[in-house]
Amino acid sequence: MLEQIQNVLLQYVGLINVYLSDYILVFLLVGIGLWTTVKTRFVQVRCFGESFRKVFGDFSLSGKKHESGMSSFQALATAVAAQVGTGCIVGAAGAILTGGPGSIFWMWVISFFGMATNYAEATLAQKTRIVDEDGTVKGGPVYYIRYRFKGAFGKFLACFFAIVAFLELGLLGSMVQSNSIAECFRTAFGVPTWIVGIVLVVLCGFVFLGGVKRLAAVVEKIVPVMATIFLLGALVVLIVNFRHIPATFAMIFKYAFVPQAIIGGGFGSALKIAVSQGAKRGLFSNEAGLGSTPHAHAHANVEKPHDQGCVAMFGVFVDSFVILTICALVIISATYVPGGILENGYVGEVTQTVSKTNLAQFAFSSVMGKTIGTKFVAVCLLFFAFSTMLSWNLFGKINSIYLFGKKFTPIYSTIALVFVFVGCVTSNDLVWEIADMLNNLMALPNAIALFALTSVVVQCAGVKKK
Repeated sequence: MLEQIQNVLLQYVGLINVYLSDYILVFLLVGIGLWTTVKTRFVQVRCFGESFRKVFGDFSLSGKKHESGMSSFQALATAVAAQVGTGCIVGAAGAILTGGPGSIFWMWVISFFGMATNYAEATLAQKTRIVDEDGTVKGGPVYYIRYRFKGAFGKFLACFFAIVAFLELGLLGSMVQSNSIAECFRTAFGVPTWIVGIVLVVLCGFVFLGGVKRLAAVVEKIVPVMATIFLLGALVVLIVNFRHIPATFAMIFKYAFVPQAIIGGGFGSALKIAVSQGAKRGLFSNEAGLGSTPHAHAHANVEKPHDQGCVAMFGVFVDSFVILTICALVIISATYVPGGILENGYVGEVTQTVSKTNLAQFAFSSVMGKTIGTKFVAVCLLFFAFSTMLSWNLFGKINSIYLFGKKFTPIYSTIALVFVFVGCVTSNDLVWEIADMLNNLMALPNAIALFALTSVVVQCAGVKKK
């Protein structure tokens, strides 16, 4: 009986996710990116140099603590930790398998506009943040929603967002991330999932219960290290496959406009799949417009909101144009080229052995060997998923404070640790689908606020009225 109920719920939740992610959110979030880009006069182009200077001018691995909030780089590291999750490996693979190599071109296009969206989120988070007498910083979508909408409608939108973020970011979201870690380590190293669960609970508990200062000090070290490890491993594969790099780029651009040649079907339906896959991967990897990363950027100690907006844009650039792109190049250059496992496309018997969850392992293993390649991907997933859990817990905690007050924080952290362990020892498709649904629903009230506060963003961007 229980299994039947789960199957029915899985069917309906999956259907909701299809409509939310394939139709409503893609058009809504792409629209925000285009709108903000035009209104700010291409802030992601005008201020990219400034963005680069602000990030690396504040770069440090010292883990310096602040009396309240974080440094600008610590806030960026916290945001990037949330953005660069398992989706950077699994998501890129899924987009390429479903939409073909051309989906990466559309990911670039969407991510370009997403940089402007993330600028808007960060500036608004800075503009509307609240600093309590004890130095506690509170900021994020619930605060700029209430800033714009004062009445009952604003309370409803803010509470809706807070409840969804409370459940998704710190609880269910962390559960699916820990499940990815446990499964990868069981496959690669033969470690029982319950042991992985205990280790993760200890590590996460150390950070969860240590507050913002400890989290900032930890992610400031983890993010540069995990990015370096992944990029060095990817560089090895790309060097070995150097002769295939020109063909890899050629496939990305060719199949962006003639995708039916690689994924089959008619031209119209194939192009729709390629564009939608690239758009979804760009949007749901860098999280521009979803409402998660503004929680981190609100904590930055900067002179003016524009400063952190510039830094936030760089986070999207790192996620989409560096890490996710490098992962895509590794996969395509190792699997779609002559002699590769997907030389003839994702058709036939290969669909029985290759999936989005193991495609990256096939790609890295083609150069590193099966044993080392599998373990390398598992270690990268550990860093990516673990850092995401740390950041998401902070974001969920901010919303729990909004809903229940500061006294609830230790309880929330304890519940979150339970979810981390349960995620390691169980696997349930329904939980994954519900987590995806909540992630999608977060974007709706956030998008409404971003549109409504365009004039504030334009002012922060330094665009003068004619």
